[in-house]
Amino acid sequence: MASTEIMTLNMGPQHPSTHGVLRLIVELDGEVIQKITPHIGYLHRGVEKLSEHRTYHQTIPLTDRLDYLAPMSNNLGYILAVEKLLEIEVPERAQVARVIMNEMTRLKSHLVWIACHALDIGAMTVFIYAFREREKVMELYENVSGARMTSNFFRVGGLSRELPEDFEAKCQEIVDTFPGHFDTYEGLLTKNTIWVQRTVGNGVISAEDAIDYGITGPALRGSGVDIDLRRDQPYCGYENYDFKVPVGENCDTFDRYQVRLIEMRESVKIITQALKKLKPGPILADAPQVCYPPKESVYNSIEGLIHHFKIASEGFPVPEGEVYQGVEAPKGELGFYIVSDGGTKPRRMRIRPPSFVNLSAIEKMAKGSMLPDLVAIIGTLDIVLGEIDR
Repeated sequence: MASTEIMTLNMGPQHPSTHGVLRLIVELDGEVIQKITPHIGYLHRGVEKLSEHRTYHQTIPLTDRLDYLAPMSNNLGYILAVEKLLEIEVPERAQVARVIMNEMTRLKSHLVWIACHALDIGAMTVFIYAFREREKVMELYENVSGARMTSNFFRVGGLSRELPEDFEAKCQEIVDTFPGHFDTYEGLLTKNTIWVQRTVGNGVISAEDAIDYGITGPALRGSGVDIDLRRDQPYCGYENYDFKVPVGENCDTFDRYQVRLIEMRESVKIITQALKKLKPGPILADAPQVCYPPKESVYNSIEGLIHHFKIASEGFPVPEGEVYQGVEAPKGELGFYIVSDGGTKPRRMRIRPPSFVNLSAIEKMAKGSMLPDLVAIIGTLDIVLGEIDR
């Protein structure tokens, strides 16, 4: 009778296909995966604790650094939680601008996902094309916020600044050209023999197991679970937009690929609708205790700027209470739980990051697969370690 011996293999934390400083302890019988133990914590972020020593405004830049591929989604989740505690109403123009930039963020994040996921499996052309398209969104980010990645654009009560004059034209260029690029990706991958062999039937996780592990976002919808917070628990007026929530049938890596591709097309559809809703108006709530008055003359005045910097540095009191706010970030449900003691700083902040929770299911998805399949499974989870090591 042939004897077998289990081999323990370190994958990461400097392996390019772990998509960050993730270390996986993989136990193999030959090339068949028997067990996986993720090791995290190499980034030493401490965002939750740092927020206790900063005002509510000063905490916003910390959220940029969570999922650094989707900074405005992080900003939005946190700011909506604070606004819920303050019970302030955000102007329509700011709400629509938030929707546009949130969906641009989804495009930007998904483009990195398909680029790196394809490269992991050997498709270099898609990597080059996707980063070419992502550059258009990065330019828009820089034009709007002054930064390509860590945007720090949204504010409690609205936006940090007015949208640039050519904003709508740049957005229109993206929604006009991107669907053709998505067609190109599908033409290169969807029926490609190697892509199909590496993704179909790989990383299968049933709807029941996905729910039990707490998976959210495209990874959950790929398992056939029809949940999307934009539709089911709407915020920023998402209930006024027409879009489809794609779901998979076979619960595998290929289904998750198709779900994200369709999501990009739906994001373009949402942005197109939002551009029609973007009307002139204030970009900040009428709440002087939180933000400088949203009047154009005051907004551009020295007095308005001084008031803004005073609020940013000294902070503003937030009513005592606790709140949870979740948003549909590109990778899944991103939630912020904030406890306020009535002061100018969060008493406690707890972040529910989708990457961290989704990673917990990696052994369930990979056990019994071959070692090369693990690379495809990591890619299909679309994790970011800045969010995991929050």
